[in-house]
Amino acid sequence: MLESTKGIEHTRWDTQPKTGKMAKIKLVLDVLKPHQPNAFEFVQRLLAVEGVYRGKLMLEEMDEKTESTVLEIEGIDLHYEQLIETIASMGGSVHSIDEVEIHDLPDEKSADA
Repeated sequence: MLESTKGIEHTRWDTQPKTGKMAKIKLVLDVLKPHQPNAFEFVQRLLAVEGVYRGKLMLEEMDEKTESTVLEIEGIDLHYEQLIETIASMGGSVHSIDEVEIHDLPDEKSADA
């Protein structure tokens, strides 16, 4: 399913591989956000999204009303739509997906063997 959010198309990601294993995911996103909420509050809200355990926001450029940022998010079985909705709820928009890294995590049975 494709959705358009402020100029970028988003695909609904099925982050759980067909094997039923969980996946560790890292996303690097180019995000335009207003000055408020500040960087700390912005990342704190994203950490409340299910599966997210690490967030990092780096300021690239700033003008009178907005900040161009690079957002790194890491988590287990991330829900991409929830991330986009949370960013949008704070007045931000994703301009591009700059990096995606996905690692299958071994299931408990394989790890014990």
